[in-house]
This record gives sequence, C-alpha cells and structure tokens, in this order.
Amino acid sequence: MSIGILGKKLGMSQFFDDQGRAVPVTLIEAGPCRVTQLKTSESDGYSAVQIGFGDEREKLVNKPSKGHLSKSGDAFLRHLREYRVAELGGLELGAPITVGSFEAGQKVDVSGDSMGRGFAGYQKRHSFSRGPMSHGSKNHREPGSTGAGTTPGRIYPGKRMAGRYGGKKITTRGLTILKVDNERNLLVVKGSVPGKPGSLVNIRPAKRVGSKPAKGGK
Repeated sequence: MSIGILGKKLGMSQFFDDQGRAVPVTLIEAGPCRVTQLKTSESDGYSAVQIGFGDEREKLVNKPSKGHLSKSGDAFLRHLREYRVAELGGLELGAPITVGSFEAGQKVDVSGDSMGRGFAGYQKRHSFSRGPMSHGSKNHREPGSTGAGTTPGRIYPGKRMAGRYGGKKITTRGLTILKVDNERNLLVVKGSVPGKPGSLVNIRPAKRVGSKPAKGGK
C-alpha cells in the first residue's frame, strides 16, 4: 500500500524516453522512512499513519520526542508527517517505507516549501506594471491607489502589496514517475517540484488522476 513518502530534492536533470526526446526531470532521494505511529478510530478518532525521515542528533531531540520515537526504533528522526488512511492495511510500528511502494508511470502529488526571496516589491512579487519613466513622473515603481480614503479609511485584508515573497508550501499535482531506483532510493519525477536542492518534499499518490474535463463537456 502506497501512503506517501518523505524525501530530499537533489536537483533537476534530463531523461531520454524511448523516442529519444529529452524530458526535464527532478531527482528525489526518497526514504527510507519509518512508521513512527499508527492511529485508529478507536484510540484517536480517525485512522492515520505517521512516518519519520532524516537522522537527527540526539542532543537536538527533546525528551517527549525521544519517548515517542523510541517506540518504533532506536534512531532519532528529524521530520515527521502524517497521512490519513481508510485502513492501516497491515502496517506495523517501525516498518520501513521505501520507494518500492511506488512504480514507474504512477501519478503523484509533490509538496514542498518554495524558495524564499525575502522582502520584494510590487513588480517582483505580483508582476505589477511600472509607471511612466518620463521626467516628472513620481510613479515609477509605486503601487498607486490602495483603496478609498475616508470610507472605509483602511486597506482591506488581502490587498496585494509589497512583502515576503516565496517560502510558502506549494503542491504540484499530477506529476509522473518515470523511474524508480530501489538501490539508491531515488525517484525520477517528470517536471519540476517546489523547493531548492536539499529541501524536504512530500510525495503522495495523486488524488486526481487524469485531466479535468473541459467546461461544458461530459
């Protein structure tokens, strides 16, 4: 049963298909992960599987986490993620989760934190058009109007303004796995995934397989 797996983005490369075409791909070092907790409807009110990934030094793990992780194994893990499931499917505490649970041609959803770009202005963050650059203009890279003055006398929440750019959780859906390397714990995924090389990514079986029908179609 494929519930999902955690991994590390290694970077992008290219993959040649059977017709000799170069396809852009992302290399992901996925797992091995460990089942750290099993939740059931009787004990927790819902069914879920928690897995851990990435070794962590003992001095960086607090006592509650040590007690939690010791129930499934000796090694301390850095990242924990939980997956809702309809049934546990015979999974056991401490069982390994590897790339072998995926197969070539399978559709997956990949989540990760996008690259942070710090504080950015209107043009870079929201692709606003600049003002005129002629002499006398005072609106080269200014935002323009941000709302009415007296009424309501404030800026509505959600107004697109300058601020933090990037560093948010992004999910890319419906990516295709082109190759699974069990020996090196590698997944070769078609296209790009969020994050920079070395960042944590979460790979799950795609929720929606296939394309969405066109508007007005059946």
